[in-house]
Amino acid sequence: MFQKITKALLGVVFLGIISCAQTKQKSNTVHQNGIANKQNTQPNIVLIYADDLGRGMLSTYGQKIVKTPNIDRLANYGVKFENSYGSHYCSPARASLLTGMHDVRRDLFNTTTGGIYMKLDNGLSLEQIEEKIEKVMIPAKEEDVFLGQVAQQAGYATAEFGKLEWGFATTAKRVKRHGWDYHFGYYDHRRCHGFYPPFLFRNGKKVAIPGNTHVDCAKGPDSESPENYKKRWDMTGKKVYSEHIIMDEMMSYMDRNHPKDTGKPFFIYFPTQLPHGPVAIPEVHADFKNNPNLTELEKEYASMVKMLDSDVGRIYNKLEAMGVLDNTIIVFTSDNGHAMPYPKEGRLDDKRNIHTGQKYDDIKTKFYSETSGDVFDGNDGMAGFKRANWEGGSRVPLIWYWKDKFKSGTISEQRVAGYDFMNTMAELIETNPVKKSDGVSYAKTLFGGKSRERDYTVLSSHTMGPSLITKDGWKLRYYIKKDVFQLYYLPNDYKEENNLANEQPERLKTLKTLLLKECNGDWHNGLGPQKMSYKLYGI
Repeated sequence: MFQKITKALLGVVFLGIISCAQTKQKSNTVHQNGIANKQNTQPNIVLIYADDLGRGMLSTYGQKIVKTPNIDRLANYGVKFENSYGSHYCSPARASLLTGMHDVRRDLFNTTTGGIYMKLDNGLSLEQIEEKIEKVMIPAKEEDVFLGQVAQQAGYATAEFGKLEWGFATTAKRVKRHGWDYHFGYYDHRRCHGFYPPFLFRNGKKVAIPGNTHVDCAKGPDSESPENYKKRWDMTGKKVYSEHIIMDEMMSYMDRNHPKDTGKPFFIYFPTQLPHGPVAIPEVHADFKNNPNLTELEKEYASMVKMLDSDVGRIYNKLEAMGVLDNTIIVFTSDNGHAMPYPKEGRLDDKRNIHTGQKYDDIKTKFYSETSGDVFDGNDGMAGFKRANWEGGSRVPLIWYWKDKFKSGTISEQRVAGYDFMNTMAELIETNPVKKSDGVSYAKTLFGGKSRERDYTVLSSHTMGPSLITKDGWKLRYYIKKDVFQLYYLPNDYKEENNLANEQPERLKTLKTLLLKECNGDWHNGLGPQKMSYKLYGI
């Protein structure tokens, strides 16, 4: 009898050991795959989306003049991507991010002309403006899924702060449809070109900003001269800087929506204005005040980048003070390649070689920092800049950070795009991927694993035409106006100097077929979303 009882007890213990081992093995498998277990707390997510920030402006990507220690910290202890693509300028990049679809299409989404909100209470009511925007914009279909919705469906509280939606004007109805429970900022991207708004919007309601009196939000001059310097620093009607207002609103939201109090994780999308031009800053940063190698406008621009870095640090410190940093994913990226809102005659010329005077034809000759006088080298030595289908037009910084979760200090060469973010996030938070999406998840890469790579990335350019980059680095660019196709192998040709189209005719033919297919049979779809005018509706 005693032996039977002993055997039974040993059997129970043995089964318990096996059960514990299996549970531990399952837990380890979940952790190694990098996917959060829903029985654990879902991670908060903060997506910081810079505006016109070339990756060369960050010291982690090689910037020498401007130090960005807070963004560098995310890269040093997170995952930095070398081959990340946004788009050629702001609106298609944001549309692509929020829909999970590439921007080589005109049937899916369009944009409006900007500036309509300057007429608010100055000839048009809010209801009239909303009606006109809704008539111009392609409406969302019932089955369409947007970035904010993916998080909502997984149980997240969602919020958007700053330069809202994809331009150039939006409505509260559209923002809500795209999945944002809470939103604060600009509804008009043209107004975003000024940094002292007389009003912003909170969940569809106009919020007046006392002391800011300029209808155009005090948009400044866009070149360097003694007269323009005086205009920039005339602070009449410019009391409160927009970045400060928006950051304070976001910090307050985080206090009110602490996951321990609400029982819900948060997903915050922060499309900041910084460092988009025309240049405006309340104060030149101490790092640049006495730098004899910079013009006054360059000092001010550098200060905008410095403020962005400081605000990244402020977000990091806030999460740490709240006790949620360990369970928060921070992502830093930008919409498009470098822009240069700090021109000065004889010093910087984006259209010609300042040493020879030769105008770029964007076939055999093209913009490089060293030939055009960009003291910052904001496009990190690549060809071209914002709006071009050269690499400098669309390659952007991308950094993912999750303390002690992502593989620290990793530099990934995988080619990814803004439209991959949606399904990458979906995998990380263990919700269903969006099947009607051009993007694929690279979540496993963040943990040092192997993700499925998309065969190629396609991008538009409204000034040049579409381009296609294969996962192993073959790039086809099409210059529509001159009907020229060019082929480059980027791993051996970072600066796009060696056109291999004549040497690789079969590869050229194959890639042209793929790109035309993505353009839905019409090369002009590769010019990106159409901009629609309100003139049809009496403006």
